[in-house]
Amino acid sequence: MSSPPSLKLFRGFPSKPAYVWSPFVTKLEARLRFAGLAYTTDQGAPVKAPRGKIPYLHISKEKNGGSEMLSDTQLISEKLVAEGLADDLNGNLTAAEKAHDLAFRALLEDKLYFYQNYERWEQNYYTMRSGVLSALPYPAQILVGKLAYNKMSATLYGQGTSRFTPEEITKFKTEIWENVDALLTASRGKAMNKNDGGMFFVLGEGTPTEADTTLFAFIASGLVCDAAPETGKIIRSFPTVMEYAKRIHSHYFSDYELWNYEK
Repeated sequence: MSSPPSLKLFRGFPSKPAYVWSPFVTKLEARLRFAGLAYTTDQGAPVKAPRGKIPYLHISKEKNGGSEMLSDTQLISEKLVAEGLADDLNGNLTAAEKAHDLAFRALLEDKLYFYQNYERWEQNYYTMRSGVLSALPYPAQILVGKLAYNKMSATLYGQGTSRFTPEEITKFKTEIWENVDALLTASRGKAMNKNDGGMFFVLGEGTPTEADTTLFAFIASGLVCDAAPETGKIIRSFPTVMEYAKRIHSHYFSDYELWNYEK
């Protein structure tokens, strides 16, 4: 019997067993762990990544000596399923449920993501710069940080987020988390009625779907990112959201340090 492929995840942050500030890194880690796939981590860099994006995954196949470098969390998930390395998390969903799953992920990845980046890069720039560029010497942090800020600032304006006031963006973020909490509260009640042992997932299924990889990632990154104090405060204000995240942490990420409950 051939050995399974070796997986190395490049996270863009120093390699240590801890959550990082990028929700997409944690999303991919959750996907791998939900599938029971072992992997190692390394720092990596956008300039070395396919598509210039963090995270990216290196798959080394012992059977034929081949290897692949993959980028984009959704495409990586689809590749793992196509090659039989991971089960399709959404395989048992109806067409309507798959649409709900996709819409939920889009809400976080294509809307909340930009609100959070406004908070990180526009409102807490120096904390963000020192956090994401900590591996660089300080003079390089100034130069690279300025380039990253200019790029993000242009993106946020072009996408539309920075055309709103800070108060409006806070309102938008809070509204999203309020609705997330409502979904999780309903799912928790459904799981308790079924006596499912306490685990509950955002679509109310008995097992995680792709939506859970995204949701858990946005919760975890929001709680550990020092450049997102407002987001952390909002998330911590919803006990069911915190309970959901802690249960996933305890079951799948027990080797990682748990976030602070008060900050």
